[in-house]
Amino acid sequence: MELARLTIHELQNGLKKREITIADIVRDVFKNIQKKEPQVNAYISVFEEEAIERAVELENNMGSEISVLYGIPIGVKDNIVTRGHETTCASKILLGYIPPYNATVVEKLISNGAIITGKTNMDEFAMGSSGEYSYFGPTRNPINTEYVPGGSSSGSAAAVAAGEAIAALGSDTGGSVRLPAAFCGVVGFKPTYGTISRYGLIAFASSLDQIGFLTKDVTDAAILYSLLGGFDPHDSTSFEIELPHWSEMVKEQKVKLKIGVPKEFMNEKVNPEIFKKVEDFISEAERYGHEIKEISLPHSEYAIETYYLIAMSEASSNLARYDGVRYGYRVESDDLEEMYVKTRTEGFGPEVKRRIMMGTFALSSGYYDAYYLTATKVRRLIKGDFIDAFKEIDVIIGPTSPEPPFKLGEKLSDPIFLYMTDVLTVTSNLAGLPSISIPLGFNSKGLPIGLQVIGNAFEDVKLLNAAYNFERIINS
Repeated sequence: MELARLTIHELQNGLKKREITIADIVRDVFKNIQKKEPQVNAYISVFEEEAIERAVELENNMGSEISVLYGIPIGVKDNIVTRGHETTCASKILLGYIPPYNATVVEKLISNGAIITGKTNMDEFAMGSSGEYSYFGPTRNPINTEYVPGGSSSGSAAAVAAGEAIAALGSDTGGSVRLPAAFCGVVGFKPTYGTISRYGLIAFASSLDQIGFLTKDVTDAAILYSLLGGFDPHDSTSFEIELPHWSEMVKEQKVKLKIGVPKEFMNEKVNPEIFKKVEDFISEAERYGHEIKEISLPHSEYAIETYYLIAMSEASSNLARYDGVRYGYRVESDDLEEMYVKTRTEGFGPEVKRRIMMGTFALSSGYYDAYYLTATKVRRLIKGDFIDAFKEIDVIIGPTSPEPPFKLGEKLSDPIFLYMTDVLTVTSNLAGLPSISIPLGFNSKGLPIGLQVIGNAFEDVKLLNAAYNFERIINS
């Protein structure tokens, strides 16, 4: 039995019955890492020795009642800080930075007995949609290594898909959990903004960033959310919420759902094979008794421009702290200004520099009102569209991406194309809504397709329950 291919709940069942050991699981995961990493490049750093030691410790202390995460190997995206382990955001400018503390989600993983496998690769500072913008080289899609895995949580999605982790943490600013999930054929869940702590997540765009999960199924996403979510006094954007046991989030649907299908998500801009897969699912959902309703989110037409203006502006502000003075990479110089310029020029990659410059321009005197301020007003309109829609429906569905995975290097010279791959995911971030991508099969080239399900704010449990039942329809 290949244990690395099993889900969290399947492995936990085996552990409780004493059919397998924690060492068996860890050994199988690291066997895959050793075998597949030369091709996939899902990790920046691997904690094999530490993981084996922790497996022995957990096995020796294992009681009759254990957390569902006990002994489960989980990858952590390299923009989520880990005490004593280098955290780089896949950027040269943070080489050598070893955080003195753990992110809240990492502390919760450890307290629940999880085993951290290592820090997963990503687009530099989470800025990218393909997984090709890492200082440590691109991640490859384990389904077909000629293709991109999606970004920016490229390593986390690839690690789960390749059996190099049972599950993984990612971050989602405009689709960075859901897009790679769709491209790699796994589940990617982004909770409501504020329901899971961002303390210890290195900021890209603070009003959009959200920690999320890459898993093999919806049940595993519910497990991670129930144990890692909730209020955190260290995070000023955190909300007081009560989360039920994960089993309450994934139950057979008794009440049929009203499902909204935005006409702006299903149009001629969507790849025909993806369009057909979503259409077929809609027909199946109707056959199961769910009510389908066409809706409109009229201001989503402006979502990409709005998202990138806000995200780049916030990135310009957040990344100003990387100057070579306090930590990370530094170019030595007798002249302070020259040191700043050379450090940032050499330390940041081309995509990060492009976004910093665009954000700085949008915030500059004479342009602030025309760009950034206008974008924040449109953001409110986009959120208003969702508020109106959820008065009549339970969840919204559509494709996760308008395009299937593309070949490595094929679109690197076309940043507009890469930005547009986020066109169906950014609205959830702008409105702060929970959203999940679940596998919807494959196209004619054998590449994965994702179905995106969006829920109303703070109705994450309802969304997970819907996604669990949609998963059952797809797999039936």
